[in-house]
Amino acid sequence: MNPSKYLFGSLNFCIEQLHQHKIIAYPTEAVFGLGCDPDNKSAVMELRILKKRPIKKGLILISDQYLRLRPYIDEQKLTILQREEMLSRWPGPITYVVPASATTPYWLIGFSKSIAVRVSNHDSVRELCCGFGKPLVSTSANLCGKPPCRNLVEVEQQFGLNFPVLHAKIGGRLNPSEIRDAISGKIIRQG
Repeated sequence: MNPSKYLFGSLNFCIEQLHQHKIIAYPTEAVFGLGCDPDNKSAVMELRILKKRPIKKGLILISDQYLRLRPYIDEQKLTILQREEMLSRWPGPITYVVPASATTPYWLIGFSKSIAVRVSNHDSVRELCCGFGKPLVSTSANLCGKPPCRNLVEVEQQFGLNFPVLHAKIGGRLNPSEIRDAISGKIIRQG
């Protein structure tokens, strides 16, 4: 194992872990998330195994800016008004389900032709994505059957002391992000 040159739990440590195709835990608006490089199949599949999330279910991508999400979105299937509505709500705690581009890997979208995306306003998420230069996979940090982690102690209890986690606090929201269909505008999950 290659030892890190950065302090465990620091932003640079977590970015280094992402570049090494590792899974990390990081704070979001309401809970800690688990994330990895969305383009690295082995990292995403390891995350799916850890979460016991079947391949048929899609994953959320989170980013600091819309530009990083564009390669995963089939923008031609969104009207100007649909895209403007989505962009007017970002950055913020609203996830949109959008048509996936033809190049979006199956390990992200499962059996769907769409992908869930969010531009976060949480500083830690924004710093991670900016430093990594890409969006991250985002799913709640919890083992199957356990509640999502809301602080570092809970992350350590569920995943162990050596699990890479960004040492920062979640935002002030009580509920995970709202999920909305970008085409129909329908709310899929209340936030």
